Amino acid sequence: MSFFRPTIDTLRPYVPGQQPAPGTRVVKLNTNENPYPPSPRALDVLRQLHEDRLRRYPHPRADEFREAVAEVLEVEPTWVLPGNGSDDLLTMLMRAIAGPGRPVVYPTPTYVLYRTLAEIQDAPVVEVPFDDSFDLPVGELAAARGALTLVANPNSPSGTAASTEQLAALAAAVEGVVVIDEAYVAFAEDDALRLVRRHPNVVILRTLSKSHALAGLRLGFAVAQPAVIEGLAKVKDSYNVGAAAACVGAAAIRDVAYTVDVAARIRASRSRLGSALEAMGCHVWPSQANFLLVRPPGEDAEGVSRELEARGILVRYFDEAALADTLRITIGTDDEQTALLETLRPILDATSAATG
Repeated sequence: MSFFRPTIDTLRPYVPGQQPAPGTRVVKLNTNENPYPPSPRALDVLRQLHEDRLRRYPHPRADEFREAVAEVLEVEPTWVLPGNGSDDLLTMLMRAIAGPGRPVVYPTPTYVLYRTLAEIQDAPVVEVPFDDSFDLPVGELAAARGALTLVANPNSPSGTAASTEQLAALAAAVEGVVVIDEAYVAFAEDDALRLVRRHPNVVILRTLSKSHALAGLRLGFAVAQPAVIEGLAKVKDSYNVGAAAACVGAAAIRDVAYTVDVAARIRASRSRLGSALEAMGCHVWPSQANFLLVRPPGEDAEGVSRELEARGILVRYFDEAALADTLRITIGTDDEQTALLETLRPILDATSAATG
């Protein structure tokens, strides 16, 4: 006997990347966290947080944070909806739009939570394969006629990005809602925010986890035209953004100079790491995110991942056919990347000798 809906009994849950216990000595390059501290302004706000902010319920729409986002992005607050991380906003979108007979469409491989959330709503799922270059298949996505079409841009795990022109063409061709998930946009060459004004069916999602080094705070937001924001607000959880998250997030997002500086450092490190990995014989996809998708020589990515973990370095291996010979490696500090390269080189040499 089961207490659950049949969908839940057969559901494949989302499997997050390995999170070592606090204090564990590892080089953690597996879950795309920012290697640098949060904004000093945000940390100051956290230290000075008044006890009443914790004792009382927060504002139901996190207006302190909402207004800060609107100010920085130069939109009206009515165009912004905060969430408990962008995953919370994805859940709202699924609740409000997806369901039986209302397909969820996305290119794959991509963020695997999309499928899990769609299946929870009993929505049909249409996965449109990327080619090996991860070029966005605009025509195939549009032809799938999704009630909800999702594009992670830059994409994870590839790090590649579609052009704003491709995204605009998709939005124009699709009658349903097009979600552009910009979790990694701080590290990219462009963003799609301007499409929100031109296309009433476009929703932009962003998170402070990567760009602002606040993954532990759980804070994100959606930007869309007010009618869409109001529809999503109907299905959100009550008080879904805590008071601490709202005030710390407001300080972080207003510290634009700090965020831009950190992103520039990560982009420079990304370039250096990519060149070093290519020199070792790895295939590295061009990335506009804070990570690299890498195919090691010998195509034993799982084995390389195990060997690195045994030496205290965590990278992400995905157990799925489209990614079976690849690793996703988060951009770390210079010291972390040096440790990775010094550890990886003899592993690849041993693999090459064994297969040669």
